[in-house]
Amino acid sequence: MASVDDIFKNSGVPSKRKLDPVRNPAEIYKSTKLNSRDLPSRHQPHVQDEDDAAPPPPSEDTNDNDDYGPAPPPDEDAGDDEEGRFFGGGITAQEKQILDFIDDPSTNVTTTLGGVAAVVDDDKMDASWLRKTALAFEKRISRNAELRARHASEPARFIDSEADLDAAIKALSLVSSHPDLYPDLARLGTAASLASLLAHDNTDIAIDAVEVIGELLADDDTDAPATDAQWRALADALLEADLLGLLTSHFGRLDEATDAEGVYHALGVLEALCARSSEIAETVGADDALVRWLLSRAARAEKPVSQNKQYAAEIVAILVQSSPANRRRLAGIDAVDTLLQLAAAYRRRDPDKGGDEEEYMQNVFEALTCTVDEPEGKTKFVEAEGVELCLLMLKEAKLAKPAALRLLDHAATGTGTAAAAVCTKIVEAGGLKTLFTLFMKQQNQKKNDPRMTEHIVGILAGMLRLLAADSPERIRTLAKFVEKDYEKTDRLVRLRHEYRARVRAADEQIAAEKRGMSEAERDEMAGAWFSQRLDAGLFCLQTIDVILAWLIAEDGGAAKKIKELLADRDETVADLRGTIEEQLDGIDTESDEGKDTQAMLSTLARFLT
Repeated sequence: MASVDDIFKNSGVPSKRKLDPVRNPAEIYKSTKLNSRDLPSRHQPHVQDEDDAAPPPPSEDTNDNDDYGPAPPPDEDAGDDEEGRFFGGGITAQEKQILDFIDDPSTNVTTTLGGVAAVVDDDKMDASWLRKTALAFEKRISRNAELRARHASEPARFIDSEADLDAAIKALSLVSSHPDLYPDLARLGTAASLASLLAHDNTDIAIDAVEVIGELLADDDTDAPATDAQWRALADALLEADLLGLLTSHFGRLDEATDAEGVYHALGVLEALCARSSEIAETVGADDALVRWLLSRAARAEKPVSQNKQYAAEIVAILVQSSPANRRRLAGIDAVDTLLQLAAAYRRRDPDKGGDEEEYMQNVFEALTCTVDEPEGKTKFVEAEGVELCLLMLKEAKLAKPAALRLLDHAATGTGTAAAAVCTKIVEAGGLKTLFTLFMKQQNQKKNDPRMTEHIVGILAGMLRLLAADSPERIRTLAKFVEKDYEKTDRLVRLRHEYRARVRAADEQIAAEKRGMSEAERDEMAGAWFSQRLDAGLFCLQTIDVILAWLIAEDGGAAKKIKELLADRDETVADLRGTIEEQLDGIDTESDEGKDTQAMLSTLARFLT
């Protein structure tokens, strides 16, 4: 006998995030095809008594052209049967109305849940409507479970209840347009029941449940998105129902050869959970089995890169962006080594621009960059030869070169022994030549990339801060600024002049905006003005001045050269001191890193007299 998965197929509801079609759209909605002996009883032909087994004889007035015998099957355009299903397009009348509602929310929907037909006007979707819908939903779950248990070996006996349950699941998607009902959805237990369907034996039912959960959580297409309290009530109810564990099992039993859409919608649920709440993202990141599945899915060999592979990498990137705890956890399960192997594929090969693979590569580097912000990530980065890989990419890669340089910048900055180990490894691996060659090339206007310049400057500042005094690595780094008649130092001062001019222009614009403003208005605009200065290059200017201050403090020849170069532009070391003092004013001294930075800048400022 045919399995239920062969008989019952998912009809699918359009999702908010588009999935690449993996089959002919005409095959998405499939009508159930059963032979006469497999049909449920309601579809069995009625057996008549002997007395009425044959049609009555025609009367004398009967026209010879009249038809006798069984009535013909309904015309496709005539509608569905009395149960409302499986004639015509292969979906029930109710499902059709639900899909129409999703396409046009102003459409009224006629529901038959619970056996009572009613027109659902958008204004009528209130707590009372939800209670009736939830009750009908629970009845459909119970009825289907009962029939499955009673007729486990006869799918035809419970296929009708499966179709009813499927319609009841889709009806809940209407709630996504009324997020004010989310707390009631959680309180009634409907959210938990919906999550429990991820374990349903019929994967089509499970996929539909996942899709509706995604619709409810990702409510950004509604006119009135859910408030944080409304959304959190729903999310907490789903998590309490072990949604994460159910998703992990769901991923494990799906075959992407036929159920790629199911995997895609499940990833969409994770994205909706993590993107809205960093606290929930941390909860997701704590699920070791789920994170390991995401990493393995992102690492699966595919050509070309599929949408699901890219999506898995994106979820990993979201997790590490959301929480320091997640970054430490990923470092603890050797995710850095896995991600570096994925990044290594782009050492000499570029992905196609604008496609899933380019976005995939960016997500892999983003996940790495966030992870190495933590000391544990830096340590794993050095152990997995991440420094060497980045330096090779700076020589050989094209599209991946800026991402590799940014990754190295994040790894080489910060405080502590882990960051110092990265800086030491850069020198040991011959990275000084690579970095300074790239730095000097940036003065060519055709090759100049401000982002590349800023990352190189950040790496150099980190090395001067972290390399041990009198160590061979520090001496070699300082020597680079001295060689060839201080050409790198000269380049640094010229670069400072460019950024100082841009920041000064931003300061003048801000001063003009301040005129006529009250003190309260100025306070309100302070954040926007600071962002405007950062966009003009304030951070890079401050980093360059810190490097110049280190050179002045450690090398007499460099100090003399810098003062001469500054004088050529009518500036003095007092200008460097002013920039460093501005940095001191903005430091958060509550953290250990802030205290360490304050001590370093205060010491450098004393040399700038």
